[in-house]
Amino acid sequence: MTDSRAIAAYWDHAAEDFDREADHGLHAPATRAAWARRLAGWMPPAPADVLDAGCGTGSLTQLLAEAGHRVTGVDLAPRMTGQARRKLAAAGLSARLLTGDAADPPTGQDRFDALLCRHLLWTLPDPHAALRTWAGLLRPGGRLILVEGRWHPAGQDPPPYTTGAAALPWAGGVTATRLAAAVRPLTAGLRIEDLTGEPSLWGGPVNDQRYALIARTPHTRNTRNT
Repeated sequence: MTDSRAIAAYWDHAAEDFDREADHGLHAPATRAAWARRLAGWMPPAPADVLDAGCGTGSLTQLLAEAGHRVTGVDLAPRMTGQARRKLAAAGLSARLLTGDAADPPTGQDRFDALLCRHLLWTLPDPHAALRTWAGLLRPGGRLILVEGRWHPAGQDPPPYTTGAAALPWAGGVTATRLAAAVRPLTAGLRIEDLTGEPSLWGGPVNDQRYALIARTPHTRNTRNT
């Protein structure tokens, strides 16, 4: 059984050093530019209403705001959203930043043109429920953009990263094939983009699976499942 309080405390503690990772802080110009290019290719034309689920310290939130989108960022850890607020303010940009469960964002009746989530599904106790919720937060024809990966071979999942994380179903990450199977019934079509061979995104070469899944919700109705 997962312990959401322990998991929230872990990420709260991690916030101080989170941006030291090349793909978190985006301090290197080449890394920052690589993510900006990818986001431009995935997102609808600006200005769009975009939800950054699991926004962390707001590096991608900032890139989206710089591109002219109206961004809402949600993260479970208060220190993460606190850093995101400071980062956006220092850049002279605005975004709505909320502290709450990214798997069930506290956004009320708001609907979005796109939802971006990067490297979050492996931390969730029920990723399938989160996917259903996220699809329902999108307007008809909206885009679901999931940047994910499989970081450990099947059957070799790592030990729990913190107390209460032992039961996480996708603890070692999720393959593109498995994620596509979970998303396909919720959407009108999807594609997979391989990101493994693009070291500029990660600050150097990687030898695990990294990819983006980009899907569209049906144009005729909202698919929210509660």
